Parts: sequence; C-alpha cells; structure tokens
Amino acid sequence: MIREAYQADCPRMLELIHELALYEKAPDEVSVTLEEFIAAGFGEKPVWKAFVAEIEGKVEGFALFYIRYSTWKGCRLYLEDFIVTEKMRGQGIGKLLFERTIQEAQEKGYKGMVWQVLDWNEPALNFYNKYEAYVESGWLNASLSTQQIQKF
Repeated sequence: MIREAYQADCPRMLELIHELALYEKAPDEVSVTLEEFIAAGFGEKPVWKAFVAEIEGKVEGFALFYIRYSTWKGCRLYLEDFIVTEKMRGQGIGKLLFERTIQEAQEKGYKGMVWQVLDWNEPALNFYNKYEAYVESGWLNASLSTQQIQKF
C-alpha cells in the first residue's frame, strides 16, 4: 500500500536512509538525528513530504521530496531519496512509489520533477530509462558543510 508518511514512520524511514547511504558507499555521511528528521517533516515548518510503501504493516520503501524553485523552469518537485529495501526490490513497489510521486507533481501543477542518480547505479539508471527520464551530464554537485558555513 502506498500512502503519505506519518510522523510514526520516521524511525523506520531513517533506518532506510542508512541502508541507502550504505548502498551508495557513504555510510558515515548520514548525520541527521531522528529529532531533526521529524521536525523537518512534521514540525512547525515542514520542508519535506514523503510517500511510503507499507507491506504487512512495515515500511519497505519511501519517496521523500520537497519543492525547489528553478529560475528557469519554476516550481519543481525534487525527489531527495527514493528507496525500496533490498529484499523487496523487483516486486513493483518502486514503480508504485515513483508513479505516485509523479502524480503528486501533476496534481500540484509543478513544472517537472528532478532528482540525482549516481552514474554507477545501473539498476537505478535502467529503472529511470523506462520512464524516458533525461539524465544530464556536465553538472557537478557543490556544497558547504555546517563547519564551512560557520567560518563566516
């Protein structure tokens, strides 16, 4: 069953975030606390929304997104994390989650949906190719850490 995430789903979602980080070869990069995660999704000013795949009472996948603004395109849905547990892959759960997220973009009238995918993640690339997704090249990700920001 695909449904909107509840606050009570956050501990399980954070477990899956750690699973995703391990898969993406960055297990030590997750530093958000459960309290921060809950506040960001369900606090006074929520910044993210998610759909979860619940199978037999357990969250086995989710699509977490927020709205970003492009000066070139307008409001677009940004898919931050999209994961289905390894044991549940290949059963159509990812398709249901992804298509529910696309439906959200349609319903809200957003000017598109964007996300990142690692260039070595062949299963993900193959999945997105089924939707004729455009995977661009030439852009490099840039960021500043909390420590770097605090220097100023």
